[in-house]
Amino acid sequence: MPLVRIDVIEGRRTPEELRRLADAVQEVVLDVFAAPPRDRYQVITEHRPGQIICEDTGLGIERTDDLVVLQVFQQGRSEEQKRALYAGLAQRLEEAAGLSPSDLVVSVASNTREDWSFGLGRAQFLEGDL
Repeated sequence: MPLVRIDVIEGRRTPEELRRLADAVQEVVLDVFAAPPRDRYQVITEHRPGQIICEDTGLGIERTDDLVVLQVFQQGRSEEQKRALYAGLAQRLEEAAGLSPSDLVVSVASNTREDWSFGLGRAQFLEGDL
């Protein structure tokens, strides 16, 4: 049940372009993480210019204001799956949304079954609903 936060700079993309970006992310998550088809939890946040600061950690990566920062919260994926996610996102977002791989920053965070409630005040994983 990945939860994906997509952070971008305001005014750089139309609503249609944001949807294309989100759809491409979802395709990769379904493919690489083997998530169920209607398992889609995404939050898109636009920030005013200057409110996202992403330097290159000394890697010599040049970034533009087209920057996309993805945070993927998930459980139980292997290192191999995470590497495939990074590569798949870079490739798919370039193809579908014209995003340069140098303008993509991805962080994957792990959590556990007890860290999720999908509504109704219930812990569906713990209570056997999922």
